[in-house]
Amino acid sequence: MSSSSKQDAISEVQSAPPTPRPPPPPVSTPPSQIQSPRAPSGDRSPLHAMASPLRAMATPLASPVRKALAGVKAVGNITRLADPRDAWLPITESRSGNAYYAAFHNLSSGIGFQALVLPTAFASLGWTWAIICLTLAFGWQLYTLWLLVRLHEPVAGATRYSRYMHLANTVFGDKWAKILALLPLLYLSAGICTALIIVGGGSMKSLFSIACGESCLTRNLTTVEWYLVFVCAAALLSQLPNLNSIAGVSLVGATAAVAYCTMIWVVSVAKGRVAGVSYDPVKATNDVDATLGILNGLGIIAFAFRGHNVVLEIQGTMPSTLKHPSHVPMWKGVKVAYAIIALCLYPIAIGGFWAYGNQIPSNGILSALYKFHSRDVSRLVLGTTTLLVIINCLTTYQIYAMPMYDNMEAGYVHKKNRPCPWWMRSGFRAFFGAINFLIAVALPFLSQLAGLLGGISLPVTLAYPCFMWVAIKKPRKGTATWNVNWALGILGMGISVVLIVGNLWGLVETGLRLNFFKPDNMQ
Repeated sequence: MSSSSKQDAISEVQSAPPTPRPPPPPVSTPPSQIQSPRAPSGDRSPLHAMASPLRAMATPLASPVRKALAGVKAVGNITRLADPRDAWLPITESRSGNAYYAAFHNLSSGIGFQALVLPTAFASLGWTWAIICLTLAFGWQLYTLWLLVRLHEPVAGATRYSRYMHLANTVFGDKWAKILALLPLLYLSAGICTALIIVGGGSMKSLFSIACGESCLTRNLTTVEWYLVFVCAAALLSQLPNLNSIAGVSLVGATAAVAYCTMIWVVSVAKGRVAGVSYDPVKATNDVDATLGILNGLGIIAFAFRGHNVVLEIQGTMPSTLKHPSHVPMWKGVKVAYAIIALCLYPIAIGGFWAYGNQIPSNGILSALYKFHSRDVSRLVLGTTTLLVIINCLTTYQIYAMPMYDNMEAGYVHKKNRPCPWWMRSGFRAFFGAINFLIAVALPFLSQLAGLLGGISLPVTLAYPCFMWVAIKKPRKGTATWNVNWALGILGMGISVVLIVGNLWGLVETGLRLNFFKPDNMQ
């Protein structure tokens, strides 16, 4: 269109008389004009008033954003949330953690009752191979732990992966993440909580017998009743609101674990080797039984290393800025925690096998202490050791249950778009404890499945972090990083499959005492 025709059209429009129209309905100010000059108060509609920044910050969706930004004082200190509603959930509700809290949580989650079973792996593998496998597994899992710490926030200031399942969904996709990671993560949270009820409740029963003595006239509670006592205590302790708030609980649990591990191996070594001790691997009647014994030993070693399923959650409790990323204090805490863990695992495995050899019970060194030294060790020492085991089980229960609490509350928060009320939060945690109690009563033979469960959960610890690093960091093909991570990931998956198949085969061959709803028969 020529310039003259444009001017004619404009003049026609300007010369046209205005057509009377009804006044338009009041419209709220668009977001882009929130900072425009204010209109007179008499002309502001209710919808326009709702568009003000202060009122917007009072809406349910903005509340977690305001809470997350409450401590921000300068540009560059903002931590990006994958979902603003994360500020309402137990894991990411508080981000005031530090290296000390990381050490407490990692030490509490990384050492516990599973360490007591390590000497039985030595009975299957023998001195040399057991020490080699334990050392390789320790170094391997420490490397994958470093990978997860760095993958928590792959790009500074970008999205933080504060949950293992969130990272798995990003790497594998929703469908494959559920297939590959959901069951192992479910076991590593709910399954370990159930095992803690079995160990903690059984230890409560043993403590009562030790304190009361052989001539006690008071009737001891049944195993099921002691399980219930333990669950009630754990549910009461679980009312602390979020992961950051249980840092003191983790410190108590970590201290108890280090104390009882030290006491058990020191007493066992001090009392000397039991009569008829032998250090040769258990003689098998055929090659099949020998293979199954080796696989069971490897599964027990794999079962001894846990905590990778909560490491991202622990790091999610820390603040992270461009100048001070969260991986720095997290790795400091991890190094301290795992140095202490190594000082506990190696003495209890080596000292326990030295003291009891092939005679060590399948339940581990604590059962061996009761079996061989119940009469020549003072009741005070036995009672103190048992009490420390109970305290550790109660405190460790809290950190492994936290991802399940988080999932329960996430369903409510995402549906209602508001934080979970205190009474519903308490109800969720009591319900989770009741489910674990039911499983502990129904399946008291879980301790016999240590090798199988170690194989199922092994990819979470040794394989998946390697694949996640390759998928997110994208190292150049053929480089050392690319080759090492692919090799470790494939090797980890292969070992997991072999352990699962081998232990299932062993259960079919040797049988399993399936004492459903009969926990007293397993004591």
